[in-house]
Amino acid sequence: MPIRIGLLLYPDFQLLDAAGVTAAFEIASTLGDAGYETTALSLHGGLVRSSSGMAIETVPLAAVGAFDTLVVVGGEGHRQAMACLELQAFIRHQAGTARRVCSVCTGAFLLAAAGLLDGRRVTTHWQQAEVLKARFPEVRVSADAIHVHDGPVWTSAGISAGIDMALALVTEDLGADIGRRTAQQMVVFYHRPGGQSQFSALLEMGSTQERFDDLLGWIRSNLQQRLTVDILASRVSMSPRNFSRSFRAAVGMSPARAVEKLRLEAARERVEQSALPIETIAVMTGFHDPERMRRAFVREFHQPPQAVRRNANCNPN
Repeated sequence: MPIRIGLLLYPDFQLLDAAGVTAAFEIASTLGDAGYETTALSLHGGLVRSSSGMAIETVPLAAVGAFDTLVVVGGEGHRQAMACLELQAFIRHQAGTARRVCSVCTGAFLLAAAGLLDGRRVTTHWQQAEVLKARFPEVRVSADAIHVHDGPVWTSAGISAGIDMALALVTEDLGADIGRRTAQQMVVFYHRPGGQSQFSALLEMGSTQERFDDLLGWIRSNLQQRLTVDILASRVSMSPRNFSRSFRAAVGMSPARAVEKLRLEAARERVEQSALPIETIAVMTGFHDPERMRRAFVREFHQPPQAVRRNANCNPN
């Protein structure tokens, strides 16, 4: 028997939120004896237009039964959808019978409106994380996570993160071999830890000046070196004082903060994805002193490196 997936859509949903997870389930179904049956759902059925203008044929909620897994997608229309009492009732009903309920991107708002996220750790697109926190203060929002698994509820950030979540679901259902082969078919990473950052520090720090973009790239490749203001200023042929002022104006933070963020990103990747000793990672990423790195982790991630590694190993979803 195939695993039944219900994909809940609404007007102005994000097409790739729906297509990414659907493709993962479809491809996984071709790789083994077991597989998935995915049904697109909407309030009244028929064609539902995405925000791009393309539409998907759906089945009305009144005509469907129980599902193993319900996936609620995100999109520009999530505000109107989360106010629909019929959708809320349907989500709550499915949550009472389904093995798990999932969301992609701002689909988390619909789960929250249905009362499923209170007290749970969840994620959504980073741009909407503060809005979700403010609107639903009982929800524990992890603004930077790619996807989060809390009991029977799975939530993910935007588009590609939905694919990461779907691959984690496939792995849970069909095993690591099918999950890995599905990722290979899709030409995506098989295992991107759910707690990994939604976006890179370099992307966050995009400069308004090309010379500082080049400098940030150089810093990222030379984290082991001493990266003082004097050294960085000399790389761009500026005086330290003028460099610090110009860098902050262009990048939005001090040179020291930018260096620390790049070191933290590199250190977290190694902590989560390798078995290297913490002391070695501290040296590789320019912290040198493990205690210095620990303090930086606690400030940035609210937990020390050892806890980040445990969470990545114990909860790879």
